[in-house]
Parts: sequence; structure tokens; C-alpha cells
Amino acid sequence: MEANQALYNYMLRIGDSCLIMGQRLAEWCSNGPILEEDLAMSNLSLDLFGQAEGYYVEALKKNHAYENEDHLAFRRNEQEYFNFLICEQENGNFADTMAKLYLFSTYMQHLHEVLKEVDNSIVASLSDRALKEMIYHKRHSADWLKRLSLGTDESSEKMQNALQKMWSYTADLTARNEVDKAIETLLSVNLSVVEFNWKKEVETYLASINLEIPKDSVQITGGIEGKHTEKLGHLLCEMQYLQRAYPDAKW
Repeated sequence: MEANQALYNYMLRIGDSCLIMGQRLAEWCSNGPILEEDLAMSNLSLDLFGQAEGYYVEALKKNHAYENEDHLAFRRNEQEYFNFLICEQENGNFADTMAKLYLFSTYMQHLHEVLKEVDNSIVASLSDRALKEMIYHKRHSADWLKRLSLGTDESSEKMQNALQKMWSYTADLTARNEVDKAIETLLSVNLSVVEFNWKKEVETYLASINLEIPKDSVQITGGIEGKHTEKLGHLLCEMQYLQRAYPDAKW
């Protein structure tokens, strides 16, 4: 795969994942269980939107098919998105969202820890900035997993059920295709280290708070190939409405 195309696709993968996860978290605005958490999740979503914009800006330098980052976000169809499937899943209850956020942010933390060391100033800079935010996102969600799992019988059950739901999409986080192979060569990086470190941390932490990793969970993949669940189409209908109805509209 040609170098610019590989970098373009990989930056879209990270940018799309941040955008879609940010959109889901933004849906909690005015719906949080407590005011403090309502504000927290709104701020987490803003972090992710900022990260998405950074990756989109750099992606456009590798491929000029779209005019700007707004067009990347709002003018593509669902098959043209490469986000991880876990990001597009509906929020569900609060435990579902925290399970999703923990699994995603932990993976992204380990990914950025690897990418910030590569010999590519753009990729390294984007990852270095994003890493600080993803560490906080992981810490925030991990605290909630602990509080719910070690709380009441009801909260523990809901947390375990949430993990069961979201675990089906974890294989998609670590799936690899020709883009990953090209990136490993271009950046001289071993992405399998990310998967190893993510699994080790997740397994250790979940065991420490009495949560069991689902052993019979059906694994669903396809996000990095542009194959999505029906949830993404519904999300895009709402997210892209303004730009689709009024092209080039600006605040």
C-alpha cells in the first residue's frame, strides 16, 4: 500500500473512532446520573472531538478528496468510516457507557504510548497530545467500574452485564489489515505490543474488581474495513443532518 494512502486510512481510523465515541458521549449531555457526571462526560466528548479534528487535518494533507475536516466528518457515508465498532454502540445505561469507555480508552492509551515514540513528527505529536487525555478518560471510567462492581448487588450485576455487551466488540479493537502492515513498516513500530499491553491491563484490572471477562462472547469485527452495525447509520443521520440539509452551513 502506498505510504500516503496508508497514513490517510490510519488517521481516519483514529479520527473516526474519536468522533463517533465523542458523539455518543455527547448524548449524555443533560442526561447524566448526577450534575458532576453530566459535565464530565460533556468534557470527555469535547476532548475526543478535538482529537478527531487533529487527525482529520493531517489526513487531508495525505488525500485531497475532501475540502476540509468538516467535510470529512459530515459528508461521508457509513461505509466510508473506519471507526472501531465499540464506539458506535448505543449508550444504554450508565454502566454500559462506562464499560465501553474503559475498554476503548485503555486501548487508545496503549496505542498512543507506542505511536508517540515513532520517527514521524506529525503522528508522534498527535499521539503525545491525545495520550494525556486518554489516560484521564481511562482513569475516570475505571473508577466508575470499580464503584459499580463493588457497590450493591444490583450495581454489580449491571456492571457485569455491561461488560458482557461491550466485550463482543473488543476483537475489533485489535483486528489488523493491510493498513496496519503498511503502518508498521512506515513507522517502524510493532502494533502487536498494543494488543498485548491492552489485554494484560484489562484482564488484571477487571479481576481486581471482581468482574469476569466473558468467555462465550461472540466477537464482531469489521469497523476498520468500513463494515458497521446498524447503529452507525442511525447516529450519522442525526449527526450529519445540518450539513446535509444546509451544505457549508457554519455557526
